[in-house]
Amino acid sequence: MNSVDLTPLYRSSIGFDRLASLLDSALTSDTTPSGYPPYNIEIIDENRYAITLAVAGFSQDDLDIQVEKGVLTVRGSQGDKDESKYLYHGIANRTFERKFNLADYVEVTDADLTNGLLTIDLVKEIPEAMKPKSIAINTKAQAIEHKTDSEQKVTKANKATN
Repeated sequence: MNSVDLTPLYRSSIGFDRLASLLDSALTSDTTPSGYPPYNIEIIDENRYAITLAVAGFSQDDLDIQVEKGVLTVRGSQGDKDESKYLYHGIANRTFERKFNLADYVEVTDADLTNGLLTIDLVKEIPEAMKPKSIAINTKAQAIEHKTDSEQKVTKANKATN
C-alpha cells in the first residue's frame, strides 16, 4: 500500500489546528523534521502561536521577516564575513529561507531575537462577522404567546386608525 507523507505541510502550517490534529491522528510519522534552521511551533493559547527558530550567529540585520499572501517567510544571510581557516567547521553559517503557510486571519504581531533564538508571535483574529453566534430556541408555547402579542398590537393599531 502506498503511503503519503504530509509532514512538510503539517510542520509549516499555522492556525490549522483541527486539520493538524486530524493529520496527526490519521498518519503516524516517526521521521524527524529536517532542514536548517531548526524551529518549534508553539500554541500559547486558543488564538495565539509562536514560532521559534534557532538562528545562532545571525544578528538582527542578517534576518528578514516578510508576510505576503498568507505566507510567512524568514530569510537569513550572513555573507562571507569570516576569513578564518578551520581545522573543522561544524557551525552552520549558511543562508536560509523558511516559509510557513498561515491560516486565514492569522497575523504576525511581533518578532524578538534573544540568545540566538528568533521568536515570531502570531495571533488569530477572526472578524466578528465570522464568529459563531448562539441562536436562542423558542418553545412552541413561547412562539404562540409571541404571535398572540403581535396580533394584539396589529389589532390595537387598526383600532387606533379607525
